[in-house]
Amino acid sequence: MPTAPSYRGAFVAIAVGVASLALLQNLVIPVIPLIAADYGVAADAAAWTNTAWLIAAAVATPLLGRVGDLRGRRATFLAVLAIVALGDVVASFASNLGILVLGRVLQGVGGALFPLAFGLLRDVMPRERLTGAIGAISALIGIGGAAGSVLAGPLADLLGWRGIFSVPFIAAILGVVLVLALVPVRGVRAEGRVNGLSATLLSAWLVALLVPLSSGAHWGWGSPVTVGLFAGAAVLLIAWVAAELRSRNPLVDLRMLAARAVWPVNAAAFLIGAAAFGFWGYLPQFLETPATTGWGLGLGVQAAGLALLPLLAGMSGIGFAAGAIARILPLRVMLAIGALLMAVGVGSAIASHTALWQLSVAGGLFGLGIGLSYASMSSIVVQSVPADRTGVATGVNANLRTIGSAVGSALMSAIVFGSTGSDGSPAQTGYDVAWLSVAAMAVLAAAIVMAVRPRRSVAQSDDDVETVEDGELASAA
Repeated sequence: MPTAPSYRGAFVAIAVGVASLALLQNLVIPVIPLIAADYGVAADAAAWTNTAWLIAAAVATPLLGRVGDLRGRRATFLAVLAIVALGDVVASFASNLGILVLGRVLQGVGGALFPLAFGLLRDVMPRERLTGAIGAISALIGIGGAAGSVLAGPLADLLGWRGIFSVPFIAAILGVVLVLALVPVRGVRAEGRVNGLSATLLSAWLVALLVPLSSGAHWGWGSPVTVGLFAGAAVLLIAWVAAELRSRNPLVDLRMLAARAVWPVNAAAFLIGAAAFGFWGYLPQFLETPATTGWGLGLGVQAAGLALLPLLAGMSGIGFAAGAIARILPLRVMLAIGALLMAVGVGSAIASHTALWQLSVAGGLFGLGIGLSYASMSSIVVQSVPADRTGVATGVNANLRTIGSAVGSALMSAIVFGSTGSDGSPAQTGYDVAWLSVAAMAVLAAAIVMAVRPRRSVAQSDDDVETVEDGELASAA
């Protein structure tokens, strides 16, 4: 068993590395208008800086999670950190939009840091500390996403939009140094290789799905390009599933994902990802709506960003307390409660939104729900699969949250902007309907998790999936 100094130091090193990517999740979105103005391009063209990151992260997360299982998570974690740092440099000095998009693709490769981090934690943390460590890292992921939205404006004012990449760059370099010094080489490695056909098909259907989800509102949801890409994604997904089922060396063990301990959590991940972005991604826009509409608060960009702080505080506080909570509640129950808290937060915003404090309370409740949900679902996946498949399993879970976020964004955009007032601003009814949809997704996630109980069995070999009852996992943690 690792000593206290060794596992605590390893945790800090992993956390710093994860922070380098967590900050990048939403860091660019607030400054897209500045990028468009600097390069003299349309805002929809500049938005590809975010789309490129999303697609790269979606592709890299399961692929490099699998590479980490096969070749060693520490080495893969270090390589990905180096790529993120390179992406920060390329983005900072990009002379045109194309080079900036390339830098964002390199940054997006860092999406693999999340599953690799969970695998490293499983390798170096004592079992009794694992749930708390996973909860803290999960909280950090959420905090980084929210913090990026809050910090982007002030950093851009101080350093220019190019300077916003300096913070994640410093975190990435520091992460490399700390991991080399403090994270030991441990853990079992999976046997086999990366299946080239499966990797190609997986990448293809993810790209074909995420591009129209990101750009469909601009192209038109019924346009030939949008419909064609969605159809192509469906065909490629079917082909990928067929290839995985026939392969002796699958990239993703679909049988593992179908286990009763795993698939409900993955379904919840998709729904919670959609709900999370559907609320916090559009809350600042709601706050910025002019007061002349009769329901908006007319806040500035920075003030609206700062209004997310209660959400951030709730997310971080409950995430860091996840280990202690898991000693009282089964992980599955924690996940369900978290999803229901998200629904309560959204419901509160729908019911009362005429004052900033009302939306701050709603955001705080929503943040508590996200933090509890993220921490518990990651812990369930980590503790429900064989050690040599931790990276790919957590990578798929993280990817489903990413895809859910893209779906949530597209859904919110379609509903909110489908109903506008006389001045062209979104109508309040649009937000009401959209957020009711968000609340429904969170409730559905809770229902799925509680309705499907895992069988009480433990993996006897690497070919079996641990489907330990959640109560046992919690008590062991």
